[in-house]
Amino acid sequence: MELYKQEFIDFLVEKDAFKVGDFVLKSGRKSPYFVNTGVFDDGRSISNLGYFYASKITDSFEPQEYDLIFGPSYKGIPLSVATVIALDKDFHLNKRYLFDRKESKGHGEATKQEMKKNRVIGSIHNSDEIIMVDDVFTTGHTKYDSVNLLNSLADNLKYTGLVIAVDRQETGVDGTNAIEQFEEKTGIPVSSIVNINEIRTYLSRTEKISDVDAGRIEDYLCEYGVKI
Repeated sequence: MELYKQEFIDFLVEKDAFKVGDFVLKSGRKSPYFVNTGVFDDGRSISNLGYFYASKITDSFEPQEYDLIFGPSYKGIPLSVATVIALDKDFHLNKRYLFDRKESKGHGEATKQEMKKNRVIGSIHNSDEIIMVDDVFTTGHTKYDSVNLLNSLADNLKYTGLVIAVDRQETGVDGTNAIEQFEEKTGIPVSSIVNINEIRTYLSRTEKISDVDAGRIEDYLCEYGVKI
């Protein structure tokens, strides 16, 4: 496992963003673990998070494969900014950032096209190559909306990839794989800094999780996990 992945898992545990126990998810499932990226709410945390996203991006893509980092509101906003800062600071790659507003900012008699452009902060040009960043992937609705919005603002856009923090590697309540469906419908590959199997394996190997808890996570994935 790459060093940055090990460091990221340790970071999740240190910040209490990864917990083991008994949790009820929005889906109603009872999960033996929970991931909460909302705890990264200070300067050092968001700086570290940007570094891990930048590490994943530089590990997976060549510099010429993307022009800007897009983060969907709201959680994607600080992620996009922190990622481009880390790309510049740690990898000497100067890339643009872009994020959207939930609502257009209209003034006076603004045209519909002007109002559309006001939906984003940052610049977007025809033929831009884009990497999207977000914390998690659940149904993908926000990501579909983002693609539709960006496509209305510029022509011939290319979506190099979507990077999330943690892939839970499980199916939806209807038994489908939402990430796989998104990739098939949009052609955008989805990758994560780490996935739950990598977390479980690393924490078990370093004895930072009990055999009982590691077994509970494995049993949960056997019941709800995607077929790998």
